[in-house]
Amino acid sequence: LEEAAFQLQRIFRIDISIALNILGIESMRAGHYRVAYTCFKLAADRGYSKAQFNVGLCYEHGRGTEKDLEKAAFYYYHAASSHHPMAQYHYARYLLCHRPENEWDGHQKAVTFLEQAAMAGITEAQAYLGVFYMKGLQPQEKRGLKYLLLAAKNGDAQSRYHVGVCYEKGLGVQQNLAEAMRHYQQSAAAGNRNAQERLR
Repeated sequence: LEEAAFQLQRIFRIDISIALNILGIESMRAGHYRVAYTCFKLAADRGYSKAQFNVGLCYEHGRGTEKDLEKAAFYYYHAASSHHPMAQYHYARYLLCHRPENEWDGHQKAVTFLEQAAMAGITEAQAYLGVFYMKGLQPQEKRGLKYLLLAAKNGDAQSRYHVGVCYEKGLGVQQNLAEAMRHYQQSAAAGNRNAQERLR
């Protein structure tokens, strides 16, 4: 594998870590998960954040290696620390879903990573934050609406539905049934069943 990566590097004059990551992606597409994992791991161990993220995915989904959420989180954390937006989202989800709720530091770190991912344009992070702020122990409705609107603008039909609910009930915004209807219609047109029900 390293010889193949070296040849790729020579041809394209690219870093060995990038070459290994490309080989990993191509191997994954071909269904050679073990080879893909090995390529990603070699590049990740050299500190390449995209490969660290890919190793995290391998561990999370059990592709090319055993499923291990703690190892996935370890690699997501390293990629997230290098400002990889999708890794920030995945690591934050891990912290919020698999760590004790009373762990304040982990909770704060998760929110920080989610906000960084959301501001980098990761729709999943925007949607997650929107709901998170709406449903917290002390709801921050305006903040939640801000992230739901970002996700809706990026084409997330479920977030568009939640924006409709905000306008219908006056959550974080002045109640406006016409605006609620508009958001429900857009969400329903994208196939969201909740919005279709709400419209009825």
